[in-house]
Amino acid sequence: MTALIIFLILAALLITGMPVSIALGLTVFAFLFGFTTIPLDSIALKLFTGIEKFEIMAIPFFILAGNFLTHGGVARRMIRFATAMVGHWYGGMGLAAVLSCALFAAISGSSPATVMAVGSILLPAMVQQGYPPRFGVGTVTTAGGLGILIPPSIVMVMYSVATSGMVATGPDGGQVLSASIGTLFMAGVVPGILLAMMLGATTIFRAWRNDYPRMERAGWGERWRAFRESIWGLLLIVIIMGGIYGGIFTPTEAAAVSAVYAFVIAVWVYRDIRLRDVPRVLLTSAAMSAMLLYIITNAVMFAFILTSEQIPQAMSSWIVDQGLGRIGFLLVVNVLLLAIGMVMEPSAIVLIMAPILYPVAVRLGVDPVHFGIMMVVNMEIGLCTPPVGLNLYVGSAISKLGLTEVTRAAAPWILTALAFLMLVTYLPDITLLLPRLLGMN
Repeated sequence: MTALIIFLILAALLITGMPVSIALGLTVFAFLFGFTTIPLDSIALKLFTGIEKFEIMAIPFFILAGNFLTHGGVARRMIRFATAMVGHWYGGMGLAAVLSCALFAAISGSSPATVMAVGSILLPAMVQQGYPPRFGVGTVTTAGGLGILIPPSIVMVMYSVATSGMVATGPDGGQVLSASIGTLFMAGVVPGILLAMMLGATTIFRAWRNDYPRMERAGWGERWRAFRESIWGLLLIVIIMGGIYGGIFTPTEAAAVSAVYAFVIAVWVYRDIRLRDVPRVLLTSAAMSAMLLYIITNAVMFAFILTSEQIPQAMSSWIVDQGLGRIGFLLVVNVLLLAIGMVMEPSAIVLIMAPILYPVAVRLGVDPVHFGIMMVVNMEIGLCTPPVGLNLYVGSAISKLGLTEVTRAAAPWILTALAFLMLVTYLPDITLLLPRLLGMN
């Protein structure tokens, strides 16, 4: 009954069109004053300690790095490199869009930013080459989802923050530690590459079936020049992943290093951003960071209320008693997250649902790292599904096509992503392979 009251209040506020962050905060205070005796001073203390986490600092730094790279010419050079490598295949420019999104995802951490950076350059070029606009926007919109699956990923940071400090009990009765950001980053590498390959295969098949144009094969000299021009952006991938695995710095420190590195290459190496433009980039990054941190702040209070009322533990016991089992539970979670992903923003979903679902998953024997990547893939698909899929709106703005048209154009790649979700859900070795090889799990 307590859980029902909390979620009815939250649902009622969200139906009014209220922003998620404010709805979370008002839900907490409405429940505090009307249905519980938890003292307000404990809420104030939890609010302070909940956001006083070193890991959260990774979010503004990754956002800043992504903005420097987006405003600079890094995306343009990566696209040139990708086009030189695969442009001669069937649907070459579409395949280059998938490869470009995968490369840019490895340095940005944001799906909408990836769609904007790659799509604004490639979509006009694809139309000029004779590709239908719907083919181009469908490819870029869905491939842009790789921005939150291929590390670094802001959504992975959110999952780690939302579950850190939670006491979860495994099927054998022992306590299970939550997933660290570094482990999640490594776990996202293999699934990210596999999804990029599956989206690329879909692109090639549709281009072959419809006989879309192919570019001339680039010579090795042209490929070398394209690689040399993009090397500074590609090095950021090595710095982040190599630095974390090599123990040189933590994921949060890696975010700070990536922000400084992105600033240096955008301003002084490529010289695509002038010093007088830097304050504008900083202001944009600060606004985005403030929005996410405000959601985190209210989500911390919401999670505290749930934990205080023993709601996750009660739900865990109830689901286990229903006899769903691990397979049935994961199927229900996927359906639930896909449905919520249609109407809510990924970061808010993870911050709300992870504290509720995480203890149940662990109780049923699901690895915390595997469950985290599964949630991220669900969020990725949610970004490409109406009515609130952010990638669809970005793709619509770039292509000047209506939202319905963009959704229909993206449908084949969305179906591919759904098939990939089933693979990741029921074959955990895809996710856990690299962390186990590196001794991180």
